[in-house]
Amino acid sequence: MVREKGLEREKAWLEKEYHNTLAELERLREVLRGEVEMDLDEISPDLYERDKTMALIQSLEMRLDSIKRALRAIEKGTYGICERCGAPIDPARLEARPDATLCLKCQSELERIVKRRRVKGEMGF
Repeated sequence: MVREKGLEREKAWLEKEYHNTLAELERLREVLRGEVEMDLDEISPDLYERDKTMALIQSLEMRLDSIKRALRAIEKGTYGICERCGAPIDPARLEARPDATLCLKCQSELERIVKRRRVKGEMGF
């Protein structure tokens, strides 16, 4: 019963975070559209600001995906179970990061793989 209340609280937080993230994404997309329109009129692109806005958009899109996966896991009854290895996700991790769908070990392994691929890509391999 206590877990159900915790799950309800986490679901409410995730839904609120989803809507906040979506609103911020829309705001940044509007900013980006304004930057593009302004650049076309002035023929003076501020690439740094545009790149920064696009990076923020990409980061928020990834966050939105993470939140959606966590909400789907709640609906399926698999919330708190690692998507990769099937082990329980540490409750302290879920407390700190309610949208976590990987245990800490799998998350660390995934980050190492991504970093390795990025380094190889930069080296031209």
